[in-house]
Amino acid sequence: MRASRLVTLLLLLQNRGRMTARQLAEELEVSVRTVYRDVEALAGAGIPLYGDAGHAGGYRLVDGYRTRLTGLTADEAQAAFLAALPGTAAELGLGEALAAAQLKLRAALPAELREHAGRIQERFLLDAPGWYGDADRTPHLAAVAAAVWERRAVVLRYRRWRAPEEIERRVEPYGLVLKAGRWYLVAGGPSGIRTYRVDQIIELRSQDGAFGIPDGFDLAAYWNGYLADFRARLHTGEALVRLTPEGCRRLGVTPAGDGWTEIRVPIESLDHAHGEFLRLGGDIEVMAPAELRDRIAETVRTLAVRYQG
Repeated sequence: MRASRLVTLLLLLQNRGRMTARQLAEELEVSVRTVYRDVEALAGAGIPLYGDAGHAGGYRLVDGYRTRLTGLTADEAQAAFLAALPGTAAELGLGEALAAAQLKLRAALPAELREHAGRIQERFLLDAPGWYGDADRTPHLAAVAAAVWERRAVVLRYRRWRAPEEIERRVEPYGLVLKAGRWYLVAGGPSGIRTYRVDQIIELRSQDGAFGIPDGFDLAAYWNGYLADFRARLHTGEALVRLTPEGCRRLGVTPAGDGWTEIRVPIESLDHAHGEFLRLGGDIEVMAPAELRDRIAETVRTLAVRYQG
């Protein structure tokens, strides 16, 4: 425990420069007296640090001194390499930067942790996109990422599903989200905060001047709210169905017994439910709504005629 704290203290001084005992105590969540003892221990171990007295005083390392110690545990080193997605970094124009960062991190790790990190890359591969369909073409992704990073407004020419299908809009990019292999831009505009698929951006023009993010905006919180709203709008109806035990298993439902189980399930639309329920074949019977039951019955009759003989 203390060894880890000493490493953290050393890295704080290396990365931030001069820090007071009080600041170090707050960062390390220990008493000032403990910081004094830790500083003495580091000095006794040959670390070239010293303290300045006075109002602007504090502890700092001798100019030019840097440790190659990263402070990473084996699990932390593994996580650092596991979290780095080469494909994602390349899409953002950061492929070479990621490779260089990993090389520097690997060089700074002790031999044992370097071996752990190597095993992660040999044994685990993260492939974010889904199985079906080609990966989205996102020729403007790097430009969008630059606008997000530099806080610069852009004018988008954007393709959407409803009329008018092509629109032009000035937006302020707040952040990028990668969801199931697809990139989304979260941006503020005349109608408030909206979400745009990056692969549907036809043209992008950067604007002069920087903008400020609204107070209290949090990208993760916004995205979680967006997903919750999407799911609420996704399933606006329900259907009453009977399922065999196999049908229950395929829908992730707990069966009531060895026979049929009658339940109500949420549905997105009649068209969507029609296709999804047909995939269950004889393991489902739709009881209601009547329109959905009739449509499935008609499809089954059509198939029966087609496959007769």
